[in-house]
Amino acid sequence: MRRAWTALAGILVSTSIAAQNGGGFEPRIPKTWVDADMAALEVPLADPGASPRQVSSDYYYRLPVRPIYRSYPIYAPGHEPPGYMEWLGEREPEILWDEAGHRPALRTENDWIRAGEMVFDAAIGYSGFAGIFSAGEARDPKWWAEVGARFDGRGVLPGYRYVIRKKGQVEVGSLACAACHTRVMPDGSVIKGAQGNFPFDRALAYGARHAPPQALREVQLVNYELYAAPWLHPDPQARLLEMPLASLAAVHQAMPPGVVARHRSSPFFPVQVPDLIGVQDRRYLDRTGLQQHRGVVDMMRYAALNQGGDFLADFDGFVAAGIPDFKALPPPAKLDGQLTQPDRYSDEQLYALGLYVYSLRPPPNPNRFTAEAARGERIFQREGCAGCHTPPLYTNNKLTPAKGFTVPPGAAAKYEILPVSVGTDPGLALQTRRGTGYYKVPSLKGVWYRGMFGHSGWCAALEDWLDPRRTREDYVPTGFIPSGSKTYAVQGHPFGLDLSPVDRKALIAFLKTL
Repeated sequence: MRRAWTALAGILVSTSIAAQNGGGFEPRIPKTWVDADMAALEVPLADPGASPRQVSSDYYYRLPVRPIYRSYPIYAPGHEPPGYMEWLGEREPEILWDEAGHRPALRTENDWIRAGEMVFDAAIGYSGFAGIFSAGEARDPKWWAEVGARFDGRGVLPGYRYVIRKKGQVEVGSLACAACHTRVMPDGSVIKGAQGNFPFDRALAYGARHAPPQALREVQLVNYELYAAPWLHPDPQARLLEMPLASLAAVHQAMPPGVVARHRSSPFFPVQVPDLIGVQDRRYLDRTGLQQHRGVVDMMRYAALNQGGDFLADFDGFVAAGIPDFKALPPPAKLDGQLTQPDRYSDEQLYALGLYVYSLRPPPNPNRFTAEAARGERIFQREGCAGCHTPPLYTNNKLTPAKGFTVPPGAAAKYEILPVSVGTDPGLALQTRRGTGYYKVPSLKGVWYRGMFGHSGWCAALEDWLDPRRTREDYVPTGFIPSGSKTYAVQGHPFGLDLSPVDRKALIAFLKTL
């Protein structure tokens, strides 16, 4: 049974799955956007004056509710049923959930979870650079070969779907939660909610490589919209406004599957895609511990921000939605045509999404707890790993300051901070719009089905992360390596690097059982 949580404004949010009123489920849905709560939601940025000032609740609730359309599978070449696209071309648009009365049946707790999965799978982008790729590219073997997208055992591309918003027009729906949080395993099985392995940035790179020359300024502006931190002097992202298409493509091509240059981060300081399974036990969200997480209402707010809301925020005078000068926030009706969507999820949709994410469970672990794994557990305890990666969650749920960051006075009383830096690259924490000055201590649960370790995903496997050679200047990372570099020293987190090969192998055997 889930715990009951208290929202910031003191609203009791019931997430109990106990039967009520003879078997019915009557959730108490909190209000997502409350001005005082939104102002206190995120941990301040490393430069606190640049911390976002969110739009008012009046502005937010004037945005129309995002319609969720019926969607259809995208098949890899050679797997599409005969006549499939012609059949799609005859489909009428069908709205499953909106503010005009379309709504799934929501009587039981399981109904709400299934509806939340619908939100999880729902696209918020459809065309252009924001659409990631087109329907034509989805059927082009060249696109699949260059991007390296994986399909499941049925030949279907997970996380992306065809959408019909106008009869005769088949679009690729993208930017759903599922696009980043769906993993295809080597056997073709799919883990929803896990660290995704769709090559997101490589799809963007393909688009940039094949864009016409006249698209250059649009691509530059979209990159700047996603990543700018203009209060920094210099802003590392400012060079994106000067790069040609080939260079912009190379920057995104550097991101392997499982690593993404998501908005508010940077293609120079990208982010390892998180695993959402078990997220209800995490006190901070994002690698930089950007948002506090105390219950389902905070998960609702995180989704609202990351599915369009924080493009509207003011970061020390910078407003991402304010293209082309990035200063003035446009009226809600004038947002159409930009990366930021002219709509939002309803509180009902966000609540259902939160319940779905909280319902996610890990797949069966094929790694058995052998004698070697038992020995590895003793090494884990002996080396003090449990101090940060504390069982049973295998995280102490604390923040650790990035190298070079001084914890501000009073912060330790407000947030859970481990006053020790592990010395990893501080770029993400100090030079981006997600940069709080901290990194959160990650959980080690589920590392057997994840990859690209380190907050920017430099190491493809645990064996690489615990390899002492990774700190050398001539090291060639197996994961993310900055564009234009041939070698890169993966510094920091020295724990476990001085183990003998036998002990290291045993420790890894234990970690893979978690």
